[in-house]
Amino acid sequence: MKKTKVLFVCMGNICRSPTAEGVFAKLIAEKKVAHQFDIDSAGTHAYHIGEQPDLRSQKAAAERDVKLSHLRARKVIMGDFEDFDFLLAMDDDNYATLINACPAQHKHKVQYFLDYAPQLNQREVPDPYYGGEYGFERVLDMIEAASEGFLTVLQSTHQRS
Repeated sequence: MKKTKVLFVCMGNICRSPTAEGVFAKLIAEKKVAHQFDIDSAGTHAYHIGEQPDLRSQKAAAERDVKLSHLRARKVIMGDFEDFDFLLAMDDDNYATLINACPAQHKHKVQYFLDYAPQLNQREVPDPYYGGEYGFERVLDMIEAASEGFLTVLQSTHQRS
């Protein structure tokens, strides 16, 4: 069976996208479908390559039993557009950066992550980096909702095919 390959993308790959990777990894493990996925996260900029996620992200995630400390920041590369089935952007800037770099035949793979949580009435996951502790909790809430929605859509699409 072909695995679904998902790349979560934010700017520096130290807050939102590794949080999304960790939350989604926990969700698919709990649902016993992790074997159906290859997941990763990356940034549109090379600010933090090789670094662990922001300690505030790690702390907020750990309080929800999501582990991020093993993750390391990397930058999106051209091969990602071909390799991944979904490149899920956290905000307008990252969506635009991905779309501008993406070869035409793969543009359909670039999407907003929060489109999978329409109940939030928001398209962008705000960057918590320059905010306080509450921002990381809010980001986790949004990412958990989008992760559930994304998995539900994938499972319903797979069942119909």
